[in-house]
Amino acid sequence: MIWIQRRDFIILLGGGAAAWPLAARAQQPAMPVIGYLNLGSPESDTPRLTGLRRGLNQSGYVEGRNLVIEYRWAGNQADRLPALAADLVQLRVAVIVAAGVLPALAAKAATTNIPIVFLVGADPTQLGLVASLNRPGGNLTGVNVFVGELGAKGLALLHELIPSATTIGFLENPNNPVLELTTRDVLAAAPVVGLKIQILKASTDREIDAAFASLVQARTGALLVGGDIFFNNRIERLVELAARHAIPTMYLTREFVAAGGLISYGISLTEQYRQVGLYTGRILKGEKPADLPVIQATKLELIINLKTAKALGLQIPDRLLALADEVIE
Repeated sequence: MIWIQRRDFIILLGGGAAAWPLAARAQQPAMPVIGYLNLGSPESDTPRLTGLRRGLNQSGYVEGRNLVIEYRWAGNQADRLPALAADLVQLRVAVIVAAGVLPALAAKAATTNIPIVFLVGADPTQLGLVASLNRPGGNLTGVNVFVGELGAKGLALLHELIPSATTIGFLENPNNPVLELTTRDVLAAAPVVGLKIQILKASTDREIDAAFASLVQARTGALLVGGDIFFNNRIERLVELAARHAIPTMYLTREFVAAGGLISYGISLTEQYRQVGLYTGRILKGEKPADLPVIQATKLELIINLKTAKALGLQIPDRLLALADEVIE
């Protein structure tokens, strides 16, 4: 409709005025373009993108209005990440948002000039992403949601919820070296509370199915899911399998419980990616990654889904209900 009115206006005024709209449009600044790099797929990326866009909006940037986002998903094929990162560099995007350790490493290898804002679940200094947390020193900064020590805490909470369980499964991604720390904490904490741990490894959908089959076969009392982007990209699948096999399951991000999972203790993906969006907005406005300290996620939440507990026939202890930051009914 706007285009038709503008064309009619040009015809009425004649050819001399026809050049004015073109000149005006030529003078308008181009919208900034940022790149988004993720190991997963768009179908499972809602929590991250919701948080990212919220942070960008709070910074004054709205996708499609004054900002363009170029999305690159690797479809859970890590070997595609370097090429996807190189593609974003070739496009000369203003900022690259790297969702996870592997995307951050791929982006860092692809450019030393374009600012990169990451969210990782491990110490970014040990990963070689930044020189220090307070002074990143290069073209990268972001959010660290290190959850290594949360495995032992999650195990203790799960044991309190289901004291009759003698064995608890721990699901980890063998391709994530960071999870070794969580696994070590879980294995060390288990004997203290009189538990045995059944280690389950999964880096594909088929292996996730096999892990749940192993839990059922062994009659394992409950499951603790490790913090990993591969699992975070399969929230609905993991929640559905836990419900189908009636396995009480503890997660490390609230999005699982919001999707119908039983209980979580850890971070909110949506909130942390809001921080990523805020940092991206600040960089678009001229600040440099080297001057933006890495944000350390410190807010941990205990979330309980009473509807799921009822479906599993579980009575949530009063102490856990009192400790909960949120109870979903």
